[in-house]
Amino acid sequence: MKAVILTGGLGTRLQPYTLFVPKPMLPLGDKPLLEHSINWLKKNNIKSIVLCVSYLRKNIQDYFQDGEDFGVNIEYAVSNKPLATAGQLKSAEKFIDDTFVCMYGDSIFDFDLKGMIKKHQKSKSFLTMCLYEYKFRLPYGVIDTDKKDIITAWREKPEIISNINTGCYVMEPNVFPLIPSNIPYGMDKVIDKAMSKKMKLNSFLIKKGFTDVGDMDSYEKAYKEFKEKLGKI
Repeated sequence: MKAVILTGGLGTRLQPYTLFVPKPMLPLGDKPLLEHSINWLKKNNIKSIVLCVSYLRKNIQDYFQDGEDFGVNIEYAVSNKPLATAGQLKSAEKFIDDTFVCMYGDSIFDFDLKGMIKKHQKSKSFLTMCLYEYKFRLPYGVIDTDKKDIITAWREKPEIISNINTGCYVMEPNVFPLIPSNIPYGMDKVIDKAMSKKMKLNSFLIKKGFTDVGDMDSYEKAYKEFKEKLGKI
């Protein structure tokens, strides 16, 4: 099985760090984020990887080359402009002919990918999305009212629990016809199309093993968690 990693984003929320270094190459400990992702895939027995590259791609290509030094085989799908998530994925179409893993290159994963793949195959789904149980405590009191504006309840700083998209999927290759070529296109639009066509979309819920590195705060949090993990080794 192959994995496609989307690494072509501009990383605008992490500027100025990303003015000269693509976001997946930002360091986490002694390795770039992307190397942690590749090691995680290798741990889950996936050693054939397609990197979708665009912005500052030479940094990525010079570091990983063909992947031999990292115990994997790496191919590159190159685009010359930002294409958003699904648009990037479209650039890898020629490399894919079977079920594959697709993941964003700016997150840290450490969950049971083998279990997710097994669930996808057993359910014969078109696409399986990894979801993370996200908890957030509102800093305000929430007031419930009825249709007549009568107050019915006061919930002080309630905890909100939602399942969010981690950016890791198991997909079938017939996802590619749903994506237009060479234009920016989001993965949400692909999911909308699949739902409208009644394609089977499955989910795989996790409660740990996912860290987003989308902005300064989340990058700092990821670095802190990594240092704490090192302290336990």
